[in-house]
Amino acid sequence: MLKKIGVLTSGGDSPGMNAAIRAVTRTALAKGIEVVGIRDGFKGLVEGWYEPFNRHSVSETISKGGTILGSARLPEFVKEEVIQKGVDKLRENGIDALVVIGGDGSYKGANALTKHGINCIGLPGTIDNDIEGTDFTIGFDTALNTIVECVDKLRDTSNSHHRCSVVEVMGNRCGDLAIYSGISCGAEILITPETGYDEEEVLEKLRYLENQGKKHAIVIVSEKVCDVKDLADKVSKATGFAGRATILGHIQRGGSPTPSDRVLASRMGSKAVELLVQGIGGQCVGIKNNEIVYMPIEECVNMPRSSRKAFYRLFNTLV
Repeated sequence: MLKKIGVLTSGGDSPGMNAAIRAVTRTALAKGIEVVGIRDGFKGLVEGWYEPFNRHSVSETISKGGTILGSARLPEFVKEEVIQKGVDKLRENGIDALVVIGGDGSYKGANALTKHGINCIGLPGTIDNDIEGTDFTIGFDTALNTIVECVDKLRDTSNSHHRCSVVEVMGNRCGDLAIYSGISCGAEILITPETGYDEEEVLEKLRYLENQGKKHAIVIVSEKVCDVKDLADKVSKATGFAGRATILGHIQRGGSPTPSDRVLASRMGSKAVELLVQGIGGQCVGIKNNEIVYMPIEECVNMPRSSRKAFYRLFNTLV
């Protein structure tokens, strides 16, 4: 019988993680299961930074961004001796199972622990939406809303000064934040890992738009595809627009989670506990067609990325 579970957040923080921690804690307590919060991800797991949680521990946290448990990266957690140290520490503290909230690296850590006898469930906590097995990750909707708010403001000033705003958004080699924000903001040009980057094609399109009477333009660029400052300089030199680069950076990670992320995280956190009560581990929880689902972590991390062709066709139709 399951008596005690741990919960940790790992990798980059994302809005909604606290809602997931809250759901795990309160669902487990309602079932008579003890809960332990583990500080600073897998590093805290190995070092023994554990704290008993009760209902009060997660009170008034659902609206907070970031993670109350903190997060840290531990690249060494792929080594057998480090994993075993973590397993030993969990067993010393009587922890039978674990909920891990994070990205694909966190999933791999959860899977390794499951193989060592600690049942783990992974929850997709990342703003990038770059995890397969789920339509949306915890934090994606909040980050998207932040981007849309910022780009809408940039458009106002761009329109006043005949500018082209070249805006870099996060994504970790995944174009979802870029394509969703590009559609939402009515961007003129989109540059993502899926579209590739053809500099002359971008400049030619901007010249065409200007000839059509456009007073401003928005170019959304997914991080790690091109240098937005360099592109903005070339826009100024090769077109009639004044190019301005804006890197939104980590502002996209912060802020109070949207209602959508709060509900998603709560549904996923509750499902994680239900699976652990059934003795199920090595799985990751997701949402498909508004239904909470789960699948083996190994299958998830090895899946090819789902096509976004329909979204790009929509973007190109609306430009």
